[in-house]
Amino acid sequence: MIKNLRENQSVPAILLNILLAAASLFANGFGIYLTIQANLGAAPWDVLNLGLSNSFHILYGTASVAVSLTILLIDILLKEPIGIAMFIDATVVGKSVDFFNWLHPVPKCGSIWTGIPVLLFGLVIIAYTQYTYMIASLGCGPRDSLLVGLTKRMKRIPIGAVSIALLGTATLIGWLLGGPVGIGTLICAFLQGPIMQLAFRTVRFDATTVHHQRLRDSVKVFLKR
Repeated sequence: MIKNLRENQSVPAILLNILLAAASLFANGFGIYLTIQANLGAAPWDVLNLGLSNSFHILYGTASVAVSLTILLIDILLKEPIGIAMFIDATVVGKSVDFFNWLHPVPKCGSIWTGIPVLLFGLVIIAYTQYTYMIASLGCGPRDSLLVGLTKRMKRIPIGAVSIALLGTATLIGWLLGGPVGIGTLICAFLQGPIMQLAFRTVRFDATTVHHQRLRDSVKVFLKR
C-alpha cells in the first residue's frame, strides 16, 4: 500500500498525493507569510515577488504565480521533468500567502528580537512542509528544476555557484523594484538549506531517493483507468 502511494501506481494514489501536495503547499505559504511578517527583509525569491507586487500594485500571490509559471515555462523549454505537483506549487503557495495576509493572524514584527524567532519559525514550517510535499512524488518545485536544469548546462560551474547566481539575480531585481532586503534576506539565503536538511534528518527522509512521477506518466495512469 505504501509503495503504491509513493509510486503513484493508481488513480486513488495520485489523487491522494495531489491532496497531500496541495495541503503541504498551502501550509508552506504560512511559513513564507511568517518570514515576511518578521519584517527583517524577505527571502530572495520573495524580494522579487514583493518587488513586483509593489511596482505593479498587484497581490503578492499574483506576482508569485506569474514568476512561478514563467519559471515553469523555462523548465519545459529546458526539457526538465515536469510533474503535476509543479503546477500546484506554482499556483497554491502564492495564493496561500494572500489568504494569510487577508486573515492577518500575525502582525508585522517591530524589532529584531521578535522578528528573528518569527522568521526562524517560518523557515521550520517551510522545511517540514517541503518534506510532506516531496513525499507525494509528483514533481519538485519549479525553482528547483530550474536550478538543476541550468547546472546540467553549465557543467563546469558547481550547483552551489549556480544557486547563488539565481538567488542573487532574484534579489537584485526585486530590490530594484522596491522589494524588502535586510538581515532576514541573508538569514533565509544561508539558513534555509541547513534548516531543511535538519528537518529531513528528524523524519529520516532522503530527498535523493524520491522518484518523482512525470506528468505524462500520471496521465497514462488515468487513461488506463
